[in-house]
Formats: sequence, structure tokens, C-alpha cells
Amino acid sequence: MPSISSKGLEMPASPIRKLTPYADKAKQEGKHIYHLNIGQPDIETPQVMLDAIKSISFKVWAYTPSEGTASYRNKLSTYYNELGYGITAQDILVTNGGSEAITIAMQACINPGEEIIIPEPFYANYNGFARSAGIIIKPILSYIDDGFALPPIAAFEELITNKTKAIAICNPNNPTGYLYSRKELEALRELCLKHDLFLLADEAYREFCYDGREFLSPMHLEGLEQHVVVLDTVSKRYSACGARLGCMITKNSALWNTALKFAQARLSPPAVAQIAAEAAVDTPQQYFDAVKAEYTDRRDVLVAGLNRISGVYCPNPGGAFYVVARFPIDNADRFCQWMLEHFAYENQTVMMAPATGFYSTADAGTNEVRLAYVLNTADLKKALVCLEKGLAEYPGRRV
Repeated sequence: MPSISSKGLEMPASPIRKLTPYADKAKQEGKHIYHLNIGQPDIETPQVMLDAIKSISFKVWAYTPSEGTASYRNKLSTYYNELGYGITAQDILVTNGGSEAITIAMQACINPGEEIIIPEPFYANYNGFARSAGIIIKPILSYIDDGFALPPIAAFEELITNKTKAIAICNPNNPTGYLYSRKELEALRELCLKHDLFLLADEAYREFCYDGREFLSPMHLEGLEQHVVVLDTVSKRYSACGARLGCMITKNSALWNTALKFAQARLSPPAVAQIAAEAAVDTPQQYFDAVKAEYTDRRDVLVAGLNRISGVYCPNPGGAFYVVARFPIDNADRFCQWMLEHFAYENQTVMMAPATGFYSTADAGTNEVRLAYVLNTADLKKALVCLEKGLAEYPGRRV
């Protein structure tokens, strides 16, 4: 029998999806599951996107340009320039989801065997993307007790070697919801300029900042024009995860031209999604105001509810729609699986993502869980009851 590739064997399983077989079995047993494991919002997609799809009248479903259609890139540039990014359509490369934006950026910026520094916990798929490209992630720990703030710049300095090529951040952060401050981003700017590093900024949750807090992109900082690579997606902004449409933005023309070669190798981004996303740029502000208010309510319900459970600690995030909470448990992977396999309260249970998969450091996050507040507040309250009951019965609970 032929052997599987070493790269394939080394690819990490998704902490977000790896428990799906247990959830499927629980559903077959008749249990209702509250899905807090994945960032799939129940918020309705803007009607303008859906109407654009219904109005399609082309006769041939053809390839689009590898960099994305001119009409979409032009329209998209207006969205970013309203945010003060100061870009042109020629700075945008349209991708098959935010995931492809990340993979293309990594491969265009970093050679196999070179290193990228990422504060952890971080989006779990960064591990897989880097592994696929032969890139080494150098994780730098952030801590729940200070809300997962950016680690000290001195800690970054200690990790930088002649193989270090880039730093990556997700802001607001997935999985923690942490929103980086101006001071933190300016410190990263000085670090990248000092060591001539790329700064990859995953901004999938840009629209979701709470309590009047400021969102700042590295694109807003002078001096980083040749260093910043913004990675984005329509998935979260418009609750359109199935569109699989994202983009990479850079003012570095050499980098953009290099990224285009990777885009040409995969042919083109999806035609229908670009039509819908072009229309979505005209989504009225009241849509986002209502969504932000809804997520704020959900966050408040979940964070307060978690902190009321004995032994649980959850910091209050400034953005995105996730929290990472610390539980009094022996092992997050066991606990999350046990909740699906062995527990039900009134025939209900909760699916979560063990935080271990959001770390690269061995044994980090073993008592932490990521929860996504993508359900309505009534369901979140029911999920919290299940969690408290389950934690009380869990054999691996620690006092």
C-alpha cells in the first residue's frame, strides 16, 4: 500500500471541526446541540447580496480574471478608502475566501524553512496553512489573565532570528476577541521597520468592535506601506461564509505581482460571489449598527453567564464574536468530547472548540475553551445552563 506524505500526516486537525462525528452521533440520538464551536453566524445575509444573485442574467458562467473582476475591485476599493486605507483597485487581489488570501500571502512573503511570529492563541488554520507552505510558526504566548493583550515587544525581539520574515496578527482576534490598541500596533510598526519584516493583518472581524472602542489597521500607520498585507473576507462582515470570497491588499507592487502568480495558478475567484459582494458594498450602515448591537448583547450574556459559573473565568472581549474561557477541567479536548458523547440536560448539550488547537506551544490551553456567540441570546442562556450542569457532572472537573 502506498504511504501517505509526511506533510499530510503532520497536518493538524481542526479544533473547530474535529468533534463533528461526536456531534453527528449525538444528533442521531435525538439530542439538541447548541453550536458554539464555529463562527457561523445566524445573522441574516444583507438582502442586497441575495437580490444581486437572483438578478444574474449571464449566458455563460465564465472564468473571471485571476486578480478579480475590475468592477468588484473598483467597488471594493471605495469601501476601504472610506475607512482611510488610501488604496487603489490595483492594490487588491481577490481570493477564494480569506483562507486563500492567507495562504497566498504566506507563500509570497515567506520561503519554506523561514519563520513567522504569531501571538497565540491564534486562528487554528494558521497552523495548517503554514505547514502546507513549509513555513515555521514561532508562537508567542498571550495570557488569559490580562485578556490576551499583545505580548511585550521584548518577547518578540527574543524570537527574531535571521530566518524571521514576518509577524501576523488577527485584529479583532480570533479566537480571543481581543482588540489591539493604537499603542500596541505602533509598537509592532517600529519592530517591523527595525527588522524589515512583513506585517500580515487578518481583519476578518473589522466591523465587530464594541463599547465604542477604536479599530485601527496597520494600513493607517505611516511608514509601513511596503510591509503591511491586509487579509480580509466577506464571510463575517456580511454573514456570507458560504460565498468563499476574500482578498489580499498590499501597496507593495512587487509583492502584489508575486501573489498574482499564485492566483493565476489556481485560475480565478468565484464569479457569482463577486457579483454578490460588489452589491454588498452598498449595504446600509443601519445593517451593521443592528448587527453590532446584537453581538454586543450576545457577548454580554455569554461573558456574564460564564463568569457566574463556579471556577470559570472569561475576559470581556473588545471585538469579533468569540471568547476564550478558562474552565476548572483536566483537559479541554476530553471535556468538549464528553459534553457531546456522555452528557445531556433536558436532551440538550453544547458543542465547543477546545482551545488547545489554537496554540502551537505544547500543553498550552489545556483548560481553555473557545465559544462563539453566534446564537441568539435565548439560546445562549440555554447553552449556559447546559454548560453549568455539564461541568458539575464532568468526571475530570478540578476544584
